[in-house]
Amino acid sequence: MFSVHDWAEVRRLHHREHLSKSAIARRLGMSRPTVIRLLELSDPPRYLRRPSGSKLDPHKDAIAEMLDKDAEVPATVILDHLRRDGYAGGITILKEHVATVRPAFLAARSYQRTSYLPGELAHGDWWEPEKTQVPVGGGATRKPYAWVTTLPHSAAHATVFSFRKTMADLLPALLGCFQRLGGVPEAMVVDNDSSIVADGVGRDARLHPEVSALCGHLGMRLIVLDPGKPESKGQVERTNGYLETSFLPLRDFADLDDLQSQHDSWSTEVAFRRHHRRVGGRVADALAAERRYLHALPAHLPDVDQRTEVRVQRDGFVRVGDVDYSVPPGLARRRVQVRILPREVVVHLEGSEIARHARSFAPADVVLDPRHARALRLAREARSRLKPSDVELEAPDLSRYDALIGSAHADLPGPPVDPTSEDGSSSVSQGRSSAGAA
Repeated sequence: MFSVHDWAEVRRLHHREHLSKSAIARRLGMSRPTVIRLLELSDPPRYLRRPSGSKLDPHKDAIAEMLDKDAEVPATVILDHLRRDGYAGGITILKEHVATVRPAFLAARSYQRTSYLPGELAHGDWWEPEKTQVPVGGGATRKPYAWVTTLPHSAAHATVFSFRKTMADLLPALLGCFQRLGGVPEAMVVDNDSSIVADGVGRDARLHPEVSALCGHLGMRLIVLDPGKPESKGQVERTNGYLETSFLPLRDFADLDDLQSQHDSWSTEVAFRRHHRRVGGRVADALAAERRYLHALPAHLPDVDQRTEVRVQRDGFVRVGDVDYSVPPGLARRRVQVRILPREVVVHLEGSEIARHARSFAPADVVLDPRHARALRLAREARSRLKPSDVELEAPDLSRYDALIGSAHADLPGPPVDPTSEDGSSSVSQGRSSAGAA
């Protein structure tokens, strides 16, 4: 009867290493017809055993699945799981069976960990540089983080720095690393980190939708390790140690961009020029060879910028994290859309850009556009002039109305003006009295 691992190993050797059926049969010690039958199976074989009198036989597939998940799981733990499935036998026969089959699972795990095809796999991990602080303005400093991606086949690495290690920082860091490496591998092994996994652990982990979407765009599979298994991505763990001891010492950084620039130059001039014993040559040469097997990045890179919606404060600022960014005055209490890039913050209102700032990482900082400051100052001055105590009205010139009335009467027929009167007022009065008497 074929085992699941026979089926998996035959398929791997045939499809990945492109060995012939005869070569596979010689390597695995099986007949060529057996290899052919295994390759014809689209799904792993299932055991259909005849009752042989052993209480363990119906549970051997379940044991194989547990060992495949964790090759070092104790027999006592396996027994606990089998009891739930109805196993009524003892632990002695179970221990004997596990001792017989466990070496094959350990060997398979060791092979997967130490042998890599070009472009097959990458390792990714967050690195936290020890005793390193980067200036962020105003005399403040912050601890940097870095997402490190390594290609175990060539021992090449790429690093993107940030001040946090959230999902919003991970997505552009992944793209940045693959751009620096020159392509995308088929799969990447990562820890069960909160920036990657929404819930669950290991094989049961559920990725954040944004992480899954990026992997879909890149055509890359993400392999989430069980907690406590750092050795399964030993290449990136060793690279982090190499960075700690070979890149950081005796270096100072003006800001995060300076840290990124210094690392990129160092990796090209130092790290990639070194001779790697396992690779058997220079890292740069091995990377050049491996790039032929990496998938090309999409022609149009996916949008991984973080977006949020906030309300404009009464003083004309929007708060992103713990930093206030200015917007044009007159928008208090309006809701605006904010696009957060690694180095910029862009504010939109109803689809139109209204503000763009360099992103600040200084605690409780205020970022003010000079144009917004001038407009705000003019608006405040205008409001101050409208206060009742400050308003001065010019006294009206009522003589203008007399002139208008006089000119109007001059055009109308009326009684003659007494030439003895200087202004004709008495004659006019007499005329009005006569009219009234009549």
